[in-house]
Amino acid sequence: MGVKIVETGLRDGHQSLFATRMNTEEVLVALKELDQVGYHAIEIWGGATFDSCLRFLNEESL
Repeated sequence: MGVKIVETGLRDGHQSLFATRMNTEEVLVALKELDQVGYHAIEIWGGATFDSCLRFLNEESL
């Protein structure tokens, strides 16, 4: 069974250090790199995710 790691850096990033600065295109590039690590899961949903992309980055929802 082993230890399963869930990466939350993108979720936390949108709510703290990268809030309003990391757009969807940048997240998608990061996901390609993170996928190669072999995490059990990558969590990208957080309370500020859509708020940041719509209000501060002027992106449309996907």
